[in-house]
Order: sequence, then structure tokens, then C-alpha cells
Amino acid sequence: MTETIEALKCDRQLDVSGLICPLPVLKTKATLSHMAVGEVWKVTVTHPDSRREFPVLCRLPEFELLESREEDGHFLYWIKKVSGRTV
Repeated sequence: MTETIEALKCDRQLDVSGLICPLPVLKTKATLSHMAVGEVWKVTVTHPDSRREFPVLCRLPEFELLESREEDGHFLYWIKKVSGRTV
């Protein structure tokens, strides 16, 4: 996580608020698989389990978690696609 949140460029946003576990991470993974390499997406989630699940998702070789934070009951994740390799 080398960039400050203010400097992060966000190409698209995905809102999976209101979904319960495991749907936020499953829908996010399915959607992010269509990202172009180098794109950064901001994902908004309301389910607190995402604090465990999203870092695990971003351990896959195709994604990098650039930043995460909590704001007003929402969990925000900035995810970059770093390769076209899928698992």
C-alpha cells in the first residue's frame, strides 16, 4: 500500500452494500475478473466480514489491495488488477 488514498486513481466503482457473507466477495471476484490489467476499482461493502475476506481475495496473483478503510459503517477497498493470470 504505497500510495496515499488521495492519490489513488479509481477507474470504476462497485457497490455490494447490503449483501451478506459470502456474496460481497463472490460478486466482487466475478466482477473484477473482467477488469483490465492496471485498472483500480473502489469497492464498497457493508458486511463486516469483508475485513477478513477482501485481503484474502487480494492474495490471488491477479489482484493487489492498494488501500482499505472504514467510513460510516461502510468498508471501502481499492483493488488493482496486476496481471491477467487467474487461479
